[in-house]
Amino acid sequence: MLAIIGGSGLTQLSTLEVLRREVARTPYGEPSGALTFGKLAGGEVVFLARHGYGHTIPPHRVNYRANLWALKAAGAGSVISVASVGGIRPDCVPGALVVPNQILDYTWGRAHTFSDDLDMLVRHIDFTLPYDEGMRRRILDSAHEAGEEVIDGAVYAATQGPRLETAAEIDRFERDGADVVGMTGMPEAALARELELPYAAINVVANYAAGREASAQSVHFERVEQVLREAMLRVRNVLTRLCRQ
Repeated sequence: MLAIIGGSGLTQLSTLEVLRREVARTPYGEPSGALTFGKLAGGEVVFLARHGYGHTIPPHRVNYRANLWALKAAGAGSVISVASVGGIRPDCVPGALVVPNQILDYTWGRAHTFSDDLDMLVRHIDFTLPYDEGMRRRILDSAHEAGEEVIDGAVYAATQGPRLETAAEIDRFERDGADVVGMTGMPEAALARELELPYAAINVVANYAAGREASAQSVHFERVEQVLREAMLRVRNVLTRLCRQ
């Protein structure tokens, strides 16, 4: 069963044939909301809105451990994360869909591992390639079959939020090698790896990052909503094609 975690702009899957909803309990507290089970193009799917179904949970308060644990316990065999980002690299323009392949983590203070209980053995995970290559290929192939253009490969900079970044911070991230910037990619990706859940992401560029192009002086939030609304239709096309495989 495929798990889909929806971020800003994707708090529900309108194309999902809902079969049931289930409130989950985990050793790490409550996830962001009830798990929604259903079928998408005939494939079994469990959906979870990362920020809650009313979009009330800020990035630094998301219970990432509970979310991933609940999805795994529900029978998910793989995870696709959908999240909005700011574009740093010139081709990562508003409305673009990006399938990242690397991560830079600038977050702090988040519960970022399951190996923090004193009575547990410490488990080191290999995180050389933070996104599962098999899942990335499924997304890329599905996008091609659906006729949707996507960017293959980008370095995702994970920031703390909920504020957006300064222009100087974006300059620093660019020097570090970042191509897009978001607030929820970590520790989500690492926790999925700890649970041996193949994990990949579809990033939707909602705006130019601070100090870039139309965001040279400020980010125009009134435009972001429209960009996300249009781009999420394309994301749904990709997910529908993927579930038909």
